[in-house]
Amino acid sequence: MQLTAKASLTNALLISICTPDFKGDEATESLAELARLVTTLGFKVVGTQSQKQSSTKKVNVLGLGKLAEIAHLTGNQGVVEGEEDEDQFEEMVDESDFLINRSDIPSDNLPFACADVVVFDCDLSPSQLRNVENQLGVEVFDRTGIIIEIFSRHARTKTAKLQVEIARLNYVAPRLRETSCGDKERQMGKGAGETTLELNRRAVRDQLAELKRELASVQHEMKGRRTQRSELFCVALVGYTNAGKSSMMRAITGSDVEGENKLFATLDTTVRALFPITQPRILVSDTVGFIKKLPHDLVASFHSTLAEAQDASLLLYVVDASDPSFRAQLDVVHEVLNEVGVEDSKKLLVLNKSDQLSIEQQQALMEEFPDAMITSARNPADVSKLHKYIVQIAQEEMIEEEIIVPYTAKGIMGEIRSSMSVTKEDYEYEHIKVTVRSNAIDLARLKKRMLSI
Repeated sequence: MQLTAKASLTNALLISICTPDFKGDEATESLAELARLVTTLGFKVVGTQSQKQSSTKKVNVLGLGKLAEIAHLTGNQGVVEGEEDEDQFEEMVDESDFLINRSDIPSDNLPFACADVVVFDCDLSPSQLRNVENQLGVEVFDRTGIIIEIFSRHARTKTAKLQVEIARLNYVAPRLRETSCGDKERQMGKGAGETTLELNRRAVRDQLAELKRELASVQHEMKGRRTQRSELFCVALVGYTNAGKSSMMRAITGSDVEGENKLFATLDTTVRALFPITQPRILVSDTVGFIKKLPHDLVASFHSTLAEAQDASLLLYVVDASDPSFRAQLDVVHEVLNEVGVEDSKKLLVLNKSDQLSIEQQQALMEEFPDAMITSARNPADVSKLHKYIVQIAQEEMIEEEIIVPYTAKGIMGEIRSSMSVTKEDYEYEHIKVTVRSNAIDLARLKKRMLSI
């Protein structure tokens, strides 16, 4: 089973289930974010529907009346049976509660099948998903399915593809269905063999096991590369998806890291040197973005990728300050980073996209977050300010020491200049007296080298 919508399925109807624990502004913002998610997949949001329920765990996630209304919007292709039961669902929301104006939903005098896919802003069990698809007669996604599909499309490197495929198979496995021949179908028509469903599930288990072995090997290589970089000062950009991390990465490293105005444009950790180049070099890594209700399997799969943040000397929490919900997004970032064990690293809150804020809004944010830095990746002055801050923090962690270099020590001065910050040079009769700033590991390596001269 491949969780991929057909190219012809372009019109999406979004469904929000409001519960006592999930309602009001939270539900509104979540559904708006879901609209951005499905737009990232190339779908067109043609409308939204909402219903109040006591829980999203019922066998029928929607009441029969609401199902009939939605089936009308999808062309009545499914079968909605039974009578409405007052205990089965609760009060429908008023027309004014729709997040997208009702005029965006095609009226009765327009062709049916205006909505080709239906997307729920919650997770659905396999049985709930199957029931709704049968009743509506169109393809149905839940929030996790949409996020995994986006990850599948945006993965580029081998590591990201392995991580996403593991999460996808974990999602797909319980949703596999029997072929139309029914549960009694047996292999080769002989006795009590395995059903097609059992064979498919076993194939998925075998594939998962192989992918996990392959990922473990790749993660071992990644750990080795991180160990090699551990001697250098490392900065990790972390934050909500589409907060502008890749644009900031490109600005402070002069790299060609992709930056797009869409969710999860970056899944692969990219490491570049801070530019202008410093001595010693400072490395900057751009990590995968987070989102509310990020599927647990994706968090687990991307644990090794997020280890870049775990090993970093400085974390830059990049947020889209022009987004009114950035405070809630920042809470999500804290939660995910705590889950992967990032707690004690030095942090700086970077209030990005300040070019989209008024002077008054910027001043209010600085009063609310006095230790933060307001920036725009498009403003060279802001980029320079952030560059200087990073260099300053890196310098604070370095050790200053005086080194005596004999004139007979060939190549040593070149090595020092290429890997350390030279603050003073005195050329004396028999040697050069050099004052350097560097990390403890490089200094120890240099001293050991000097002893052998």
